[in-house]
Amino acid sequence: MTTIVRTGPIRYATAARFAPPVAVSEQTPSSGEISPQPPSRLDRVMGPPGDRLPQGEDCLNLTISTPGLDDGRRPVLVWLHGGGFSSGGGLLNWYDGGALAAEGDLVVVGVNYRLGALGYLYLDGVSPGNLGLADQLEALRWVRANIAAYGGDPDNVTVAGQSAGGISIRLLMDLPEARGLFGRAILQSAPLGLGARPPGQAEKLGEVFADALGSDPRTAGITEILSAQKETALTNLRLTGDPMEPAFIPVDTLDKASFPDNVCDLDVLYGWNADDMTAFPGAAGTDEIYVEPLAAFGDRLRSAGAGVWSYRLDWRPEGSEFGATHCLELPLLLGTEQAWQDSPMLGKVPWPEVDAFGTALRAVWATFARTGTLDPTPVAGHPIGFNPEHA
Repeated sequence: MTTIVRTGPIRYATAARFAPPVAVSEQTPSSGEISPQPPSRLDRVMGPPGDRLPQGEDCLNLTISTPGLDDGRRPVLVWLHGGGFSSGGGLLNWYDGGALAAEGDLVVVGVNYRLGALGYLYLDGVSPGNLGLADQLEALRWVRANIAAYGGDPDNVTVAGQSAGGISIRLLMDLPEARGLFGRAILQSAPLGLGARPPGQAEKLGEVFADALGSDPRTAGITEILSAQKETALTNLRLTGDPMEPAFIPVDTLDKASFPDNVCDLDVLYGWNADDMTAFPGAAGTDEIYVEPLAAFGDRLRSAGAGVWSYRLDWRPEGSEFGATHCLELPLLLGTEQAWQDSPMLGKVPWPEVDAFGTALRAVWATFARTGTLDPTPVAGHPIGFNPEHA
């Protein structure tokens, strides 16, 4: 197998609390922190992360997996992790891009961004909201400027993301500033039925957070911030009755007028898992949150001139109560046996069987990142279907 260089964490920007990110002038090492966060509600399906990375606000960093620090100009895949905009991190071993980079001759970049109130609080005089989205945009700018030094092609960038990462990609498509930073996109189980929150609602939740905190958010300690986040989430649940909707998500303040021009030249692959919602007891059905909004999104993309493909994962691992649940495609694409060995969603399936399916699926993703076209041949016989069957 190709030897992979995994480098980083590398700081791509700095940011004061509740301030926009500021690009760094040179490539500098980072302490490797991920954004402060509570335990993930997805631990019940994914299992807890095996690596306990330090948490802190110096978290705007990324890691790179590359087959060579040369002038290979390989396709680049930038990964935006999920976690409900409140948990996760691109540096976690779950998202190790080594196998994908080696088998597909790609450069894989995992990105951290600010989460929870630190990334998405919307409160007048304190935070403008959407700072996590601004972080992602800055990371893409860093990739554009620097990835050639890591064997990547800055003119052949795919941005891929799962769940909240997929929503982020959808919102990046509204930003004129993101035009030209990626030419392809992969949205995996993006719950577009949640969308972005109207500013009025976001402001009210921001006030709930401030009341729960009881002190200035700009100077409060991280423990206090996380405690107030928890109180805000409970209030949001009482108000909405929706156990899936996070308290802090992107705010609908983006100008959508430029969407057609931004996406007209993109190639986009999107899809969902047949039982996505088993990860969220009591929440709405998969069709309402994933299938129908993603289909409408696909129609908008086609109308604008984008190339569009879709998929549905139907794999239901033996011994798992969750079926084809949310996050199930992740161990097929990223991470290692050690990272996923205690994952409940994989049931009793031995790792060689997981990896055999994974090798096939990684080949499909790599071809899409390289060419912008979909070739499902490698996954023939595996439980995943591609359009037109699921378009």
